[in-house]
Amino acid sequence: MNRSTRNLLPARLPLPTSLLTCFIVGACATVPPAPTANLQAAQQAIANAERVEAGRYAAGELGEARTRLASADAAVSAKQMGLAAQYADESRAAAELASAKTSASKANTVNDEMKRSTGTLLEEMKRSSGDQK
Repeated sequence: MNRSTRNLLPARLPLPTSLLTCFIVGACATVPPAPTANLQAAQQAIANAERVEAGRYAAGELGEARTRLASADAAVSAKQMGLAAQYADESRAAAELASAKTSASKANTVNDEMKRSTGTLLEEMKRSSGDQK
C-alpha cells in the first residue's frame, strides 16, 4: 500500500460503521408481529371450555382464561408482543385446565351415579335371593 491509500482507509471507515449501527438500531426498534396464532389458540380453548360447560364446573379457571386473554389484547394494543404471547399462552392453558376439570367433574358425577345404581341393584338381588330361601 502506498501512502495515499493508507490515508484514505481511516476516512472511509466511519461511513460503513455508522450505517451498520443504524441498521442494528433500526432492527431492534421494529415491533414484532402480533402473536395471532397464540391469540386464536386461546380464543378457541375458551370457546371449547364454554361448550363443555366449564362456567358451571370450573368457573375460576375459565374466568382466569378470559382475564389473561383480555391482558393479551391490551398488550397487543401497547405493542408489547412478547408479553401478549405470554398472556395468550397462559389464557389457553387456563381454558384447557377448565375443560379438563369440567370433564373430571362430569366423569365423577357419572361414576357416583353408577355406584349408587350398583348399590341399589345389589340390594334388590339380596332381597330377591332372601325371598327364595
